[in-house]
Amino acid sequence: MKSQSNGKDFCMFALPGLFCFLAVVIVPFLYGVYLTMTDWNGVSQVKNFVGLRNFGAVVKDVQFWRSLVLTFKYVIFVVVIVNVMAFGIAYLLTRGMKGQNFFRAGFFTPNLIGGIVLGYIWQFVFSRVFVSIGDTTGWGVFEASWLSDPAKAFAALVMVSVWQLSGYMILIYVAGFMGLSEDVMEAAGIDGASGWVKMRHIIMPLMMSSVTICLFLTLSRAFMVYDVNLSLTAGAPYGTTEMAAMHVYEKAFTSRQFGTGQAEALVLFLITACISGIQVYLTKKKEVEA
Repeated sequence: MKSQSNGKDFCMFALPGLFCFLAVVIVPFLYGVYLTMTDWNGVSQVKNFVGLRNFGAVVKDVQFWRSLVLTFKYVIFVVVIVNVMAFGIAYLLTRGMKGQNFFRAGFFTPNLIGGIVLGYIWQFVFSRVFVSIGDTTGWGVFEASWLSDPAKAFAALVMVSVWQLSGYMILIYVAGFMGLSEDVMEAAGIDGASGWVKMRHIIMPLMMSSVTICLFLTLSRAFMVYDVNLSLTAGAPYGTTEMAAMHVYEKAFTSRQFGTGQAEALVLFLITACISGIQVYLTKKKEVEA
């Protein structure tokens, strides 16, 4: 009777979720792997098997590797800035400062705005507001739209992504700080630990579980960035800000090379999965329990 009851509980609670996961994630993924070995153009009903030819095309696609290098550069900036900023702000917001709950809500708000809308809002800021400030003040950095210069356009992408992602990471770090054992912190204070010593040897090891989650989320989101890239710069100027995800989309849906696009998407997925897996493994090893 007990095993029969367990089976009913599984069917009632786990089976619907398992079915959705298979239908939405696993089956499309496997179908995508199959498409990497065809010459499908995304429209025709004929899918000729071409083996690994699409992966050969990926190796020869200079623009894809250029966009991948740019994506790595973007990931480094976003991951470092987001986590350092979020950690620092979360630390301040758990020190009992006045109005800290208001500030927590305020920092989280940008995360609620969709990437497309966010990109268009900041496109207006960089193209109109900043230029108006430059005309009024004469400051050279605001003389022209940031989105017309490759270096400034990349900086704009990083800035907007940091502004969007930091709020969510702040909440995770805040939860981590609030979960720190008061007994451990008091014992450290009694033993004479203070300032940087307490942060390095006590707080950071106890916060590693939060660091693991935040690094994983920022890594995966940064590697797969598309919506902000599309609405803010659309790869401009002259394709210099085209990230890997946007290049994959353009290859598959605009150039009608669906097989090659799927192959590039699979390469991007494997790179992201490997780097994220290594990150989780390394940071998990540093986690300790209070």
